[in-house]
Amino acid sequence: MDFIFLTDKAHMQPVIAKWYFQQWGHLVEGSSVELFNNKLNDYLNRDSIPLVIMAVEGEDVLGVAHLRYHEMTIYPDKEHWLGGGYIDTKYRSKGVASALVNHLESVAVSLGVTDIHLQTEKLDGGLYKQLGWQPIEQVNNRGVEVLVMTKHITQ
Repeated sequence: MDFIFLTDKAHMQPVIAKWYFQQWGHLVEGSSVELFNNKLNDYLNRDSIPLVIMAVEGEDVLGVAHLRYHEMTIYPDKEHWLGGGYIDTKYRSKGVASALVNHLESVAVSLGVTDIHLQTEKLDGGLYKQLGWQPIEQVNNRGVEVLVMTKHITQ
């Protein structure tokens, strides 16, 4: 498994937009695959935030996650967020998510990030708890109960 930035294989952007729409489109008023695809244009970076990292094998995209600023407006003091974590169904439970999160953390550190946050619908913390993330609080975001978590990251 390799990790690459979306900007280095931008032709995969429509695949990721479709995944995001299928997973989270119901939470965004007026959403469409096109809307998600257009939003991903802002993430076509490799050395600045926001950015998208893909886990790939050959030409197959196994999963994706992004690093962005201020994902939840109720936390203006929490700057850096891991989000958009999605693993293609045929690659789930094969270690892809753990490897992708660990790699994204390394990229974040290389960009000077020391604290990173996320929200998950797994109210027990799921995989993120296993990877050392700490719960902050449970909140309702767009009608969905989520657990907000944080992690202090270093090299």
